[in-house]
Amino acid sequence: MDRTDGFLQFMTVLILFVFVLAVTWLTTRWIAGYQKTKAAGCNLEVIETMRVTGNKYLQIVRAGERYLVIAVGKDEIHMLAELSREEIQFHENGNGQNLNFGDILEKFKKQNAKEDD
Repeated sequence: MDRTDGFLQFMTVLILFVFVLAVTWLTTRWIAGYQKTKAAGCNLEVIETMRVTGNKYLQIVRAGERYLVIAVGKDEIHMLAELSREEIQFHENGNGQNLNFGDILEKFKKQNAKEDD
């Protein structure tokens, strides 16, 4: 009986663990969808971000019809320049941040296959 009780306890914990993971996953998906619809149609959009140092970034931001280059630090933000739409090179898949893990993995596999040849 002792072995059966241990197995039942293990299965109970395993089922609870899977349940908690599923609820967490569903909640994360719901929140992501909610935030995405909330941000859609806004006048502000980060087009591209480049890390300069540990906590300093350069960003191209669309504000309405204007494109701005800003420097973002820990406690400050400075506007560096304004760009026209013609000066910006857009990525083929939108803003460059819509790649999913599968796309990145395939790109990595193709790159490694080329290097092996």
